Amino acid sequence: MTRTKKMTLGLSAAALALGAGISVAGMASATTTTPTPTPSASSSASAGGNTGTDQEHMGRHGGRGGQGMEQASALAAKLGVDEAKVADALKSFRDANKPTTPPAEGQKPDRAAREAALAKSLAQSLGIDEAKVTAALQEIRSGEQSERAAALKTRLDKAVTDGKLTQAEADAVTKAVQNGVIGGGGR
Repeated sequence: MTRTKKMTLGLSAAALALGAGISVAGMASATTTTPTPTPSASSSASAGGNTGTDQEHMGRHGGRGGQGMEQASALAAKLGVDEAKVADALKSFRDANKPTTPPAEGQKPDRAAREAALAKSLAQSLGIDEAKVTAALQEIRSGEQSERAAALKTRLDKAVTDGKLTQAEADAVTKAVQNGVIGGGGR
């Protein structure tokens, strides 16, 4: 077996161990009686409203709002353009580039090509230099990646502190995410 395969299998095993450990710990901490849930400020606001947390998860991760108002707001700030104009331009781009069929199994859309097309479309719609739009999109993407990495580190550190993972397991998961072996981050 090649070194790469051994490493991949090891990282996969670590990821599975993480999932199993979290599941077992979650089941072990469950009680036999189900307490009556009490509404919290965030749960009642999420059910009927548009909280910052709702926008963050839906906007950034493709929920009901697609890229949502968060991306429009961030782009508007970076480009010095009205947020409503950016939101309209983003919506127009998404409507015009909506896939008609899902990608074939095992294939992913070309993210770089889509981002380039988005930058070109936004530049035309907003009357801004394409290079400036591209730079703003890259800054936003980089910030989101940093936030996801920090959130993952926080969750893994807590799992180590709580005894759900060893530090070596947490390090293996971090390495697997960084190398694209498994997904991760803020979802």
